[in-house]
Amino acid sequence: MKKNKDIIVCYLFTKFDNLSSLQNFIRNYSIYNSGLNHKLVICFKLIPDYQIKKISSKLRNIRYIPFIDDFPLNDYDFGSYKRVAQKYHSNNILFLNSHSYPNTDFWLSKLLKYYKNKTLIGTSASYESLYSSLKLKKFYKIFSFLIKKIDYKNKFYPFPNPHIRTANFFIKGSDFLMYVKNKKILNKEDAWQIESGKNSLTNYFIKKNFKIFIVNSDGNKFTLDKCKFSETFNYKKQNKTIISDKHTRKYLKLTNFEKKAFEYITWGT
Repeated sequence: MKKNKDIIVCYLFTKFDNLSSLQNFIRNYSIYNSGLNHKLVICFKLIPDYQIKKISSKLRNIRYIPFIDDFPLNDYDFGSYKRVAQKYHSNNILFLNSHSYPNTDFWLSKLLKYYKNKTLIGTSASYESLYSSLKLKKFYKIFSFLIKKIDYKNKFYPFPNPHIRTANFFIKGSDFLMYVKNKKILNKEDAWQIESGKNSLTNYFIKKNFKIFIVNSDGNKFTLDKCKFSETFNYKKQNKTIISDKHTRKYLKLTNFEKKAFEYITWGT
């Protein structure tokens, strides 16, 4: 295993998650060889101390650094990521949400193969647009629908809207802070804007001339205009994911007909 003391793998566990999510992460983290030395940080969000102690008793078989996020409000994953990045601002960080876990050997070394300064790396991406996919479900709600449509037009680009999926992504702590430091994350829609809005994580770093890649389990990199062919999200068998998350797992359970529908929503073809 290669040595790199600058790498942080940050796994987020919140009061809204089942313990099974953490157990799944630990199981897969233990099974699959990362390929690189790193520090594992487990971020506990909105969880009382007595529960953290109880959970910690189940983590004796792995080496990790606890990060107790005691911010009193729910500012979603990105709020916790901001505080982790503040502590580890000089480190390169792989952020993993509660439903994510490694899915292949050498998962970390494959991602780091293409990392240099001014780089943002994801394990999957999408072209989906929340604005374009917004549908009127009940005619009597047309007024509220039109208001929401106008609002979404201001916040999200129409399809195609290429962006890295933020279930898991790799970036330098100080670079992430540069983006998120002044953002208020008060609701789910604010979090959606960070992933796929006009001022998303992806679009911000495109403007900063960062290199942005998707890396698959074959160890190949793909630019945003080619990321569909990485076969990491809602395309073909989708069997080349480095990191599994709840949406990639959902796709794998669909019928072939349902997969085609998801593929169309995500990629347009």
